[in-house]
Amino acid sequence: MKRTTLSLIAGATALAAVTGFAALTAPDGAAAPEAKATTRLPVERAGLVCPAPSTSEVAETQYTSYTPTGTAAGKAAAGKAEQPTALLRTAATAATADGTAKKPKPAKAPATVTAPGKPVTAEADGGSVPALTGAATGTLAPGWTVQQTTVVPAGGARGLLGLSCGAPDTDFWFPAASTGKDRQDYVHLTNPDDAGAVADIELYGPEGVLKPEFPDGIPVPAHSTVPVLLPTLTKAAGQRDVTVHVTTRSGRVGAALAAADDKLGSDWISPAADPASTAVLPGIPADATAVRLVALAPGEEDADLKVQLVTASGTIVPAGGGSLHVKSGMTAAVDLPDLTRGAVGSLLLTPSDPKKPTPVVAALEVVRGKGENTEIAFVPAVAAVSARATVADNRAKGTTLSLTAPGADAQVKVTASAGSEGGTPVSRTVTVKAGTTTVLTDLVPGGLKGSYALTVEPLSGGKVYASRTLALPEDGTPMFTIQTFVDDRGTVEVPTAHQDLGVLD
Repeated sequence: MKRTTLSLIAGATALAAVTGFAALTAPDGAAAPEAKATTRLPVERAGLVCPAPSTSEVAETQYTSYTPTGTAAGKAAAGKAEQPTALLRTAATAATADGTAKKPKPAKAPATVTAPGKPVTAEADGGSVPALTGAATGTLAPGWTVQQTTVVPAGGARGLLGLSCGAPDTDFWFPAASTGKDRQDYVHLTNPDDAGAVADIELYGPEGVLKPEFPDGIPVPAHSTVPVLLPTLTKAAGQRDVTVHVTTRSGRVGAALAAADDKLGSDWISPAADPASTAVLPGIPADATAVRLVALAPGEEDADLKVQLVTASGTIVPAGGGSLHVKSGMTAAVDLPDLTRGAVGSLLLTPSDPKKPTPVVAALEVVRGKGENTEIAFVPAVAAVSARATVADNRAKGTTLSLTAPGADAQVKVTASAGSEGGTPVSRTVTVKAGTTTVLTDLVPGGLKGSYALTVEPLSGGKVYASRTLALPEDGTPMFTIQTFVDDRGTVEVPTAHQDLGVLD
């Protein structure tokens, strides 16, 4: 089979809002009272970065842009979503398909959202679609999300690749990467700012840190993208299980990791949640034929983890995989065969000894299908939805929403938006019992035409973790992708002054 190499770049999921206040001094020299009270206000601007989808000429990409309705959006000042602009590729990349850099041809930017509550879609086909950046302001900023879905029907990097576009940051973790000969994994760094950035990429294998080839960091010029093939970062390549840590010395970057397996297919690896002693990896498909857990303890202590599967009927210990020992600074992995046994489930990692909590990062490599008809996707550990989270580009058939409440009973509101080409939004209140995973496949807008967005809002009770599986089978291959729900940070906490600090005579 002729190999088609993907060159992908993307950003992490985060929204930024900046607030500030000055320290004031009273006339008698005493410090003025601190403003301890706070209030939450909607963000006024949200920026996102989308990846260059593929280098395959047969790639078909759909962008879906959406802002949910709600109180946060309603309080924001009037505004608009700015049309995304194409990013430039740097000439000094070392990770294109043929080892050289090439400039992408101009491409139409994704359609712009004009009002909250209705998705807008656009298509871009071929292998020269550039990375894109954009911003939403005013009523369109709180919760603005863009989903990028790419189908590569043939070649060694075939697959359904899904990614929720995100904003730049300074710190990212990517478990479940690889420098093995059967994988081509690229970490892509995108700098949307006016000033250059310098990034460090650390690789952790089963025996510890892999010696870097670029100790001075990787420059990422302003308004540019640098894709880097993982094996070129170290002489100690050939590792199946690798955890990638991206940080910046200066500036910010968007980061995402593209994984392409010679036999299994391809997909994005989104950034995992920050290191924590408990990790939840929601929404493993019911028909998964292989599941591999990859974890790293980045601190100075080893981690002993209890591995449990959260199912529709309760939390159980999976056969042959109830524990995992993770040595400090070393990537550990374990196969979990026959994990789901025909029912959607979520993986829960907790300290074996509650008195010895050790932070870890984790992700799952999930395979569906057998033989030549296989497809791969990844589920990173994700934080609980605290206020609201959205995943766009859902279809009438093939969409599965998984909601997990590992601790206590929880109630959430789930809304299926209007369709991109028509349809009436529908909402449902869902109760997720403690220690279970609830699955929804039938929440679809009335009279749906096109695609729609799913929004999850906690109402009461314990923490809820969520993911969406999109399955689009093609020619006997069970193509699928899984996106976790990351809180949209549609509001920001700002201090409230306790007294009127006017001008004194």
